[in-house]
Amino acid sequence: MSFEPLVLPAGEFSAYLFDLDGTVAERMPAHVVAWKAVVQAHGADFPEADFYGWGGVPPLKVVDLLNEKYGYTLDPVAVMKDKEARFVAGVHDVQPIASVVAHVAAGFGRIPLAIVSGSPRHSVERTLKTLQLTDKFQVLVCAEDYSKGKPDPEPFLLAAKLLNVEPAKCLVFEDADAGIAAAKAAGMQWVRVPQTFVAPV
Repeated sequence: MSFEPLVLPAGEFSAYLFDLDGTVAERMPAHVVAWKAVVQAHGADFPEADFYGWGGVPPLKVVDLLNEKYGYTLDPVAVMKDKEARFVAGVHDVQPIASVVAHVAAGFGRIPLAIVSGSPRHSVERTLKTLQLTDKFQVLVCAEDYSKGKPDPEPFLLAAKLLNVEPAKCLVFEDADAGIAAAKAAGMQWVRVPQTFVAPV
């Protein structure tokens, strides 16, 4: 598979931290389908422009944002559970993002690697298994593991702590503005992964 290589910032890094959706795995369009179907089943709507604008935000917070913006009264826990069940049922269709997986392969065995995701752990684990990448990551930081999601730095700082690596020595791979803001707030270098889909405007 051909791809444009990512240009990494200068310097030596002691750990790579990877977002999952839109970074290691192309799951974003599948997330859109699942979100829209479930929110509509609950009597509301989820415009795609909002979805892409909230990339990297944990699912419970996404429902809170929908309620706040549109005056909905959606139950965040119920909607999240329905959405994750629908998404996971179709996770076998996800594809790897080759330009990023190349750096997973290059880093594996040389420096510690982590996934830092806003998705629930069962979803992350199933996607990594589908992509045959489960054994590549020493640490998985998922939605259940922190109280403040991206753009707060907590998820990335937790990953650095679990890997026993100073934040300044971590390189973050991210596709979403919220994730990059979190990396900056954590004092980490970062590389933006180009979107492989076209987000609506």
